[in-house]
Amino acid sequence: MRPEEIKPDTELCTILGFNAQTGNCRRYFNRCLKENSINATAIALNIKEEHFDFTMKNLANSKVNRMIVEHEFGQSVVEYCDRLNASAQTKNFVDFVEVEEGKIVGYSLDDEIEPYIENPAFVDERIRLAMKMMVLSNRWYGAKIDMDLIPTMI
Repeated sequence: MRPEEIKPDTELCTILGFNAQTGNCRRYFNRCLKENSINATAIALNIKEEHFDFTMKNLANSKVNRMIVEHEFGQSVVEYCDRLNASAQTKNFVDFVEVEEGKIVGYSLDDEIEPYIENPAFVDERIRLAMKMMVLSNRWYGAKIDMDLIPTMI
């Protein structure tokens, strides 16, 4: 979605990373939304490591309530979460956070994408990320989960 396409009724979420604007998370997530004709987009928050602590400490009191976490911050986010889902606890890694009643809840999607993996030998990190973004777009915006779209997303 281009900036001029964002309207007052466009739903927004955030992606946090060094290069969140050009990263694969944003590209795959937004492509999934577009394929489903959903009026939502992920806004990139490019930060440097020295700004990470400030950003996370202020997240619960900000207007951001949904944030995708780029891989480089996935492990660091864990310590800022008030709660973690079982997968995030096991993996010590967070794919996204949601702010619920002023608390940061961290989630890993590794367990949620496993049922969609038919042959692990054919699944690389890009495919896993595309699967995660598809599952997440379904969770947040009701996008259809269609693994046949992954080649066009990548």
